[in-house]
Amino acid sequence: MKTLPSRRAAAALAFASVLGAGACSNPAPESADSGAIAPGSLITDRPITTAAALPSAQRTELITYVSEGADGRPTLVSGTVAIPKGEAPEGGWPVISWAHGTTGVGDACAPSADTVGGPAHSYVARTTDMLDRWVADGYAVVQTDYEGLGTPGEHPYMNGDSAANAVVDIVRAARELDPAVGTNWIAMGHSQGGHAALYAAEVGADRAPELDLAGAVSMAPGNRTSDTAAYFAGGGPGIAAAVPFLPVLLIGAEAAQPELSADAMLTDASRVLLTAARTGCMDDVRAAAATIPLEQVLAPDADMEGLAAYYRTQEPAALEPTVPTFVVQGSDDVLVSRPLTDQLTEALCNNGADLTYQVYEGADHRAVLEESFDDVKAFTEGVLAGQAPESTCS
Repeated sequence: MKTLPSRRAAAALAFASVLGAGACSNPAPESADSGAIAPGSLITDRPITTAAALPSAQRTELITYVSEGADGRPTLVSGTVAIPKGEAPEGGWPVISWAHGTTGVGDACAPSADTVGGPAHSYVARTTDMLDRWVADGYAVVQTDYEGLGTPGEHPYMNGDSAANAVVDIVRAARELDPAVGTNWIAMGHSQGGHAALYAAEVGADRAPELDLAGAVSMAPGNRTSDTAAYFAGGGPGIAAAVPFLPVLLIGAEAAQPELSADAMLTDASRVLLTAARTGCMDDVRAAAATIPLEQVLAPDADMEGLAAYYRTQEPAALEPTVPTFVVQGSDDVLVSRPLTDQLTEALCNNGADLTYQVYEGADHRAVLEESFDDVKAFTEGVLAGQAPESTCS
């Protein structure tokens, strides 16, 4: 790691001192007005050429930066910043802040740690191909790993506030890294990241008023996690396919609310799911899930109502996006089904959202990334130019 400039070294030391003090006394976060540990402060950076780098970029940097965690305290987050080739236009490179889909909750699942053959490579490689088209077209592409993926602490999976903060604050850090990165930006994400993009659409402009959030794109947004408890209690026909997502949901809830003990919710036979989730990524969890008898997943005294109550606070249907928002969905998606997204977009419309919704026939959960690209590009170019997209809300 390179030697940090004195200003950044001071920020890093201040941040470390707050984390260290917090372990004992739980102080309130230092005010952003102090400047030392303001959200978006860049802590470290170094160039990378691994599979996590975008091939068409002039360079891709692995960074750490300060954000705000699910508990409202400063947290260290990692991610990547890809800078386009050539000279930046007037006003700087426009920015795509990408929020990734579910890779897992272990540190090895962080997209910035991706390698060829890595545990999350099958998904990350696909998003890398898509995002490389953006950097080739002159967009700075920043990708947060989220809180607790690749940095200390557990990952609060599907916590909208934490994810939105990370999506916003990495744009600030990118501008500190390279002044050629502009202030105009788009929040964009898929699945888990589609959920994050919707939260960013609500809070992004207020969280970072020095930036210009032009719009948000949410692809197959995760939602209705509050139904998890009832779904598993009822033993629905698709429960076998859902089991791999249970440990990441439990660990994510525990990370945000420690009283929701993930271990206490599972049986002795099924706790192997938590081990697989903490040490591996989704393929490892799927392999472990295949060995668990479906009738022995949940502990008889599991606090599933507490789990449901927590995830009800994370439902995007209550959001009020403040910027034009484009939601895209595949008709053949079995992980985030079209009926759920239909209901979500109707709720967002009822909340007053300036929303465009499009369904791609025949596209599954991942194929929507490619199928929607041209429309997403047109939407992005339009809102960055100040054009009002056509709303599909009645």
